[in-house]
Formats: sequence, structure tokens, C-alpha cells
Amino acid sequence: MIFLFNKGLSISRKERIFIDKEYMNTMIVIVGGLGILLVIIVMVIVMMGRLKRGDSSSSKRAENQKLLFRQASKRLEQNPRDPESLVVVGNIYFQEQNWNAAFKTYEILVELSLTNKDLNEFEIQLRYALAALELGKPDEAYKALLLARSLHPTNFDVNYNLGIIEFQRKSYEKAAYMFIQACKQNPEHPQALRYLGDSFVNLGKYKEALPLIRKAIDFAPADKDCLYTLATCYAELGRIDQALSIFLHLRLDPVLGANACLQAGIIHITQHHDVNAIQDFEIGLKFEKTSSPEVMTEMRYRLATVYLGQNEIGKALNLLEAIRDNNPGYKDVSALIDRYQELNANKNYQIFMLAPSADFIALCRKIVLSYYVHAKVKILNVTNRSEWVDITTEIETPKWSDTIMFRFVRTLGSIGELVVRDFHARIKEVKAGKGICLSCGKYSEEARRYTEARIIDLIEKEKLMQILNTVDARINSSTAMAHK
Repeated sequence: MIFLFNKGLSISRKERIFIDKEYMNTMIVIVGGLGILLVIIVMVIVMMGRLKRGDSSSSKRAENQKLLFRQASKRLEQNPRDPESLVVVGNIYFQEQNWNAAFKTYEILVELSLTNKDLNEFEIQLRYALAALELGKPDEAYKALLLARSLHPTNFDVNYNLGIIEFQRKSYEKAAYMFIQACKQNPEHPQALRYLGDSFVNLGKYKEALPLIRKAIDFAPADKDCLYTLATCYAELGRIDQALSIFLHLRLDPVLGANACLQAGIIHITQHHDVNAIQDFEIGLKFEKTSSPEVMTEMRYRLATVYLGQNEIGKALNLLEAIRDNNPGYKDVSALIDRYQELNANKNYQIFMLAPSADFIALCRKIVLSYYVHAKVKILNVTNRSEWVDITTEIETPKWSDTIMFRFVRTLGSIGELVVRDFHARIKEVKAGKGICLSCGKYSEEARRYTEARIIDLIEKEKLMQILNTVDARINSSTAMAHK
């Protein structure tokens, strides 16, 4: 205001009041800001003081602990079984996670606690057990945990670690019981929930496992093992789409990828999505260095069966032979190799056994047309059934002519009397003079006896293979003769 007056400017009373207010507001903001800054500075100074005091107190505690350890060690030199000194050094070893030293110390204290009532037997048994677990000594840990549990049955650490040992021993009923007790004390412990869920999965109780696994994932979303178990539960409970989504998500995981690929492939097979299954298995086989041999063997076996279904016999045989080299007795691998090596070597045999119906019927027509040498053949009817194909023909040769019915049975197994009896009924129905039944399988004794007094020829694998080996040449010869 003084500045304005000095310049000789005149302002009204209202303007002066407005300027005064603005001036006061500005000063309040400045003073307030300075106050806040001062508070922040004071807080920083206080925090730094506390940190220094904390460092100082930590340093003092460390020094005191070293002093206690030295004093206890000296007393133990005089008396290696001095209870108070053993408690001191055992506590320090345990806190420092010096498990070997802690185990040896608490091993002595366990023995002393049986007669010395001043010692905390529960704590000694528990710490002895935990040190034993860290050193890979589950039997020692198990005994100590049982003793600790007899003193405090509801303690979380006791029940949880007993559950882990039972789980590792595959005693899943006992493991589940222990984890249930542990979860009562700590309902939000992710690992306890997960182990309880895994125990139920191994017991086939997928419905009970599902909510536990989902809750464990809520607490630990990055736990991929838990996610894999969740997918397993979904699959077993028929929630296939949810299971498949998780397995596909885990396919490239360096640890779980092979298992996830195997399970995804199995689901795709059940859905008849063979191309997707092949992709799953081929990705899974890339994890051979990091996965178990059992998973790799099953992966190859599953992929081989899909290739067989796709008539990719060469690829399937390569996989089956790799399995046989490492695991000769695995499932029916040897039988499949023996069977499909022959198929792979004979195109017509492959068509007869594996080709789609149209290709199979085309081959059967070739056999019919070339079955009798120098004969005129007229195909009257073709009847296609899931088990066999019947072809009715008129055959004319220089010496005779007749109606002949052929039956082609696609099997490697035994052919019983019912098939032959049905064939005989069909022969009578069309008034054929003769029937010829061809198969790569074997006819039962009952089937043979049934045809003894009837005009039916039974052709088994050996003779059929001769026909299959020559049918193309005989058809070409017949065609050439017809052109002449």
C-alpha cells in the first residue's frame, strides 16, 4: 500500500481492504509452508536418530550375543553337557541357521530334557526336528515332532511339518489330517492350504481340493505348482475348458511345461483335436533335458498313437523304437512295433487295415476283380458295415460261371462263428453259389467247424498277404489282356 501511495496513486477504501486481504492470505500460505517444511525436517531428524539408536541397539545385541556365546562356550569346555550353556549356544546356532551345529546341540538337549524339568522340552524337540529337516533327516525329525505334538497338539509348526513328512512318505490320509490341524491355527497360510489341497488330490478328492487350491492361489498368485494342481482338479471334475486353458498357459514354463503339454495333449485327444494334440506333444518333447524320463516316455507314446491314427506310421515307429530302446517293457510298444513295421512295409496291407472306408472298398474291389485268373467279373452289390464289407459278384470263366460273395473283415483278432454264420445267411439270401471270407485275423475252431459242410472258403492273414502283394500286378495284367 505504501508503494502505491508513494507513486501518487489514489485507491478507494474497498480496493484497500481487498489488497489487505490478499496480502494476509499470501502471508498465511508462506508461513504455513514454512511450518510444514519445519515439521518434515524435524521428522527426518527424529527418524535418523531412531535409526542410529536402532543400529546402536542392534550392535549392542550382537555384542551381547557374542559375549554370551563366548561365556557359554567356556563353560561347555568344562562341562559339555551343561544345560544352560547348551540352551544359549543352541539358540544362537538356530537363529543363525547353522543347522548342523544346532542339530548336534539340540540332540544333547533332547536327551537332557527327559530328566531335567527346568528345560523347555517342547521348544527343544521342535527345534531339533526343524534342524533335522533342514539336514535331510526326516526320520529323526518325525520322532521329535511326535513328542512335541504330545506336549502341544495344536501348535502350527508341529502339525505343518508332520504333514510335510507324511506327504513325502505318500501317507496322504495322515498328511491331510495334519494339514487340517495346521490350517485351523493359520487359515491363511498358503503352503499349508496348498499341501492340504495336494493331499486331497492324491486321495482322489478333487471336489474337496478345489477350494483349497484356489484359496492358496489367492494368497500366492505366482505359485505355478498350485496353478497346475488347480488345472488337474478342473480336469478330473469335468471342467475341461478351464483345465485346458491353464495347461496351455503353462506349456512354456521351464519346470512344468512338459507335464502341462502332456495333459493338454491328452485333453485334445479326447476332443478328437489330433492336430492340436500333436502340437502339444511336440512342444513337450523339447523339455527332455529338464523333465523326468517317465513324462518323456509317456509323451512319445501318446504322440505315436496320434500319428498311428493319422496313418503317419513312419513317424510313429520312430517314437516307438525310441521308447523300446530306453524302456523295452513299456505298455504294448513291442507289439505295436511288430504290427506296424509290417504295415509300413506293405502299402496295400496298410490300406486294408487303416485306410478310410472309400480306400478300403476300392482295394476290396481290386481283389475281387483279380481273384480268379482269366475271368470276367461283374460287381452286383457292395454292402459296407463297420466290421466288414460284402461284395456280391457274377464270375464267368471258360469252365464255369456263378454268383460269388466276398466278405472282407478288418481285424487282426480272432473271428468267431457268429461272423461266419451271418456270412452264410447273406450267401443264402442272395442265392450265391459260394462265399469267400478274407481277413488278417485268425478264425476260431468253432468258425472252422461251421464251414466244413458249407461252401465257404476262409482266407487268413498268410494267404491274404500273398493276395495283397500281387493284386496290383494282376489288375494291371487283366487290364492289359482286356485291351488286347
